Amino acid sequence: MTDKNLFSPYKLGNIELANRIVMAPLTRNRAGKGLIPSEFAANYYAQRATAGLIIAEATQISPQAQGYQDTPGLYTSEQIDAWRKVTDAVHAKGGKIFVQLWHVGRISHVDLQPNGASPVAPSAIRADTKTFVNNTFTEVSEPRALELHEIPAIVSDFRQAAANAIIAGFDGVEIHAANGYLLEQFIKDGANQRTDLYGGSIENRARLLLEVVEAVANEIGSECTGIRISPVSPANGISCSDPQPQYNYITEQLNKLGIVYLHVIEGATGGPRDIAPFDYSAIRSRFEQTYLANNGYDLELANAHLQSDEADLFAFGKPFISNPDLVERLKQGLPLTELNPATLYGGGAEGYTDYPSYQAQSK
Repeated sequence: MTDKNLFSPYKLGNIELANRIVMAPLTRNRAGKGLIPSEFAANYYAQRATAGLIIAEATQISPQAQGYQDTPGLYTSEQIDAWRKVTDAVHAKGGKIFVQLWHVGRISHVDLQPNGASPVAPSAIRADTKTFVNNTFTEVSEPRALELHEIPAIVSDFRQAAANAIIAGFDGVEIHAANGYLLEQFIKDGANQRTDLYGGSIENRARLLLEVVEAVANEIGSECTGIRISPVSPANGISCSDPQPQYNYITEQLNKLGIVYLHVIEGATGGPRDIAPFDYSAIRSRFEQTYLANNGYDLELANAHLQSDEADLFAFGKPFISNPDLVERLKQGLPLTELNPATLYGGGAEGYTDYPSYQAQSK
């Protein structure tokens, strides 16, 4: 046991975080024309800048990478300029902000793909899930398997998006390799039935992920590169027959690349922490940098895991939506405002920037 404090500063790579509380990436479907971040986004993130670290919402690395309507990108100059307003606003409040880089793979719909093309995936296996398109939830489309010669372009798109993120003023990036999206589709054999260099063995299924991480780390620095994984989450219809050895191997390789943090969804995304057996201490022990724990954490659980050295940082998701001053509320033991589910996705300022701080609420 140690005497660590959730509210004390923490050194993440080359940056100093004000505390160990992280705002998790949260899709809000409010991007405008050209998939540019909402005009309200700068205010939204600045309101939450007391988090030790903000991880901005999942953001497409290319037009092909989109899987839901009105989600932002980071591949055009207009998108970069709009994100710069966000990072400037957060930094002006003393905050730190990474952005989550996203390729959804098969979790998409032809109406969102360039020229109505089929979504891409490691194998032509449709996911048993829905996406949000044309203002409604719809079954995802049948994907096509990526050709071997197409894979380097995916790696390049991640690398370029990371470079764009630094131009836009982000302190770093998080590579999204969780929740059933493209990189996890390659990792898990329920979605990957390839017989080439990117399928079959544990090492082959991890290949694309590791190529992406290496390319990004080489582009912007390992100290600015994090990753998100979800070893046993069934999110978006994903499954894996061998998660423990698979993720033990992945973590060992990520450790060699020296990236700054490992963001782990423990259990089912937004659901039970004990959905399937998995030894998180096994990957914690294999990773020498920062371990960021996610899923079902409240103040009590985070403190317990911090004191027992099971994690270094802790991600809070939906509570940050309705409590822009979440850190102060947790520190002072103040009650939390409930989330309004009706304004979670899409829309404008309502349910986005109009949740008051406790101080303002009490006046």
